[in-house]
Amino acid sequence: MNLSIFFEPLNEDIFASLNKPRTLGSYISRFVSKFPDWRTADIAILGINDTRGRGTSETEEAATAEAPARLVRKKLYSLNKGAGRCHIVDLGNLRPGISLDDTYLRLKEIVEVLISHNTIPIIIGGSQDLEYGQYLGYEHLDRVVNMVTVDSSVDMTEDPDAAPNKKQLRQILMHEPNYLFSLGQIGYQSYLVEPEVMGTLEKMHFEAYRVGQVHTNVQEMEPVVRVADLLTFDISAIRHQDAPACEPANPFGLTGEEACQLCWYAGLNDNLTSLGIYEYVPALDQRELTAMTVATMLWYFIEGFYHRKHEKDFSSRHFNKYAVAFADDNPDRMTFYKSKNSEKWWMEVEPLNSDNGSRIIPCSYEDYLQATKGEVPNRWILTQARIG
Repeated sequence: MNLSIFFEPLNEDIFASLNKPRTLGSYISRFVSKFPDWRTADIAILGINDTRGRGTSETEEAATAEAPARLVRKKLYSLNKGAGRCHIVDLGNLRPGISLDDTYLRLKEIVEVLISHNTIPIIIGGSQDLEYGQYLGYEHLDRVVNMVTVDSSVDMTEDPDAAPNKKQLRQILMHEPNYLFSLGQIGYQSYLVEPEVMGTLEKMHFEAYRVGQVHTNVQEMEPVVRVADLLTFDISAIRHQDAPACEPANPFGLTGEEACQLCWYAGLNDNLTSLGIYEYVPALDQRELTAMTVATMLWYFIEGFYHRKHEKDFSSRHFNKYAVAFADDNPDRMTFYKSKNSEKWWMEVEPLNSDNGSRIIPCSYEDYLQATKGEVPNRWILTQARIG
């Protein structure tokens, strides 16, 4: 497939001074005059300058026409490359469709093609509703997928007059065919979310974690991220001090360090096949602080990717298996697996319906300890409710 017809080439003058030895800029093959060979790449970067999902007028669009990925690229390319191999391409900026729906469909096609060739797209947007197009790229897989979103709010409003970037999660949940198995929401702030929305997540047995829970123990977010096939990140989830270029400004939220930690977890995740970072507004980034924060997040994601352990065979000698029995009068037991290489934990969830197969899902050491005390981890309960 000729993907180049969907993209606008980059201006090489912007990056002329960023090809210093050992920096990422000297290792990333980018679309300037010749479209890079994305079929053999590990990761493909693409920008999307479509912010119509914010509900802005055409005049406001023209005033903020600078591609959001431009400044991020400048910062990312200037960072030193980590140890090991690096095969990354930059496809340029996706040409927006005539309508917002057209852009979703273009993004769907791009994501679908890339992940079918085992190339991970990194999407730099653009309004958060573009994650709907990212999600649509998984429709061809003929299997259920897991999604994790990092956001200060939960974009599921039923208000018909709301901007598209306030209701894309509802679009995803209502989409037919329905291939979403789980949704994890990280970093939401209770005063920004309607109680009815949280009630909906609870009824659907999805996981949601307040920003305070991330502050308390960011390591407990690792199993949440590890289950994801796709992850999306709204810049508004990060506090204004570390990422001021979003609208509206948010004085509270994740720290830049926590955002980087989550991206590191995402990179390490063997199952994750796409990453989207949205709602960056270049016009508000006067000192380019947000661009640097996003670039650093991407650096950690890339580093995480090249440190993947490819741990999927739980019957291999690389795993220890633990069976936790409950009270003497209860014949049930829970099975846990621990990797000898990464020391990460998984647990096997048995279905309520014997016709459905069991699932082995990521968990934490705390889940194992909870089971040894005779308590069933909440993560196990939610997964069992979903598989039936």
